[in-house]
Amino acid sequence: MGKAGKKYRAAIERVEPGRLYSIEEALTLLKEIAFTRFNETVEFIVNLGIDPRKSDQMVRGTVSLPHGTGKKVKILAFCKPDQEEEALAAGAEYAGGADLVEKIKGGWVDFDVAVAEKSMMRDISRLGKILGPRGLMPSPKAGTVTDDIPGAINELKAGKIEFKSNKYGDVQVAIGKIAFSPEQLKENILCLYQEIVRLRPAVVKGRYINKITICASMSPSLTLDVASL
Repeated sequence: MGKAGKKYRAAIERVEPGRLYSIEEALTLLKEIAFTRFNETVEFIVNLGIDPRKSDQMVRGTVSLPHGTGKKVKILAFCKPDQEEEALAAGAEYAGGADLVEKIKGGWVDFDVAVAEKSMMRDISRLGKILGPRGLMPSPKAGTVTDDIPGAINELKAGKIEFKSNKYGDVQVAIGKIAFSPEQLKENILCLYQEIVRLRPAVVKGRYINKITICASMSPSLTLDVASL
């Protein structure tokens, strides 16, 4: 722990207090100060000028990151028997219907995202208390309730992610790995940022983007100059 502490202190000394970094400066520095041996996740955090207590000010959407997140996504497909083989061929790790519902009711949740045929939602609705708090419940808004199961799986495998504002008014999303090039991280960030801006609730007045920061799993955060985006 002491050794890691020294490396973290060395990293934070490279960060100028109060400075707003351009996206290019921030990504270059972020890669320079990364000190762990594992491939850290890079997080993009936007604080929005919304009232998170009001449902009409929630910001929620999906976006396909040009370079994905660098994480292998385990997909579960709720579908009819005649769709199972096609779902597995498209890249789903698991495919089924009542058998998977019962398995999840027993406490199994070893997957990252679930997609479902529309006709399956009546059975899946019973799993709301299990999947909902974990963010695993299929949703039409996220494009994970669809009759085109293979298409949804392909999009998720290619880098489609869901995001939404939390109770603090933040949108926090993993946008890649520290091993990505600065250009790849920048393209992912811009893609996500533009979608967040596009989804600005009509009722929000005044400043919408309050603050933007990026960080890696173990690094200090860097505040971005919004103008550079």
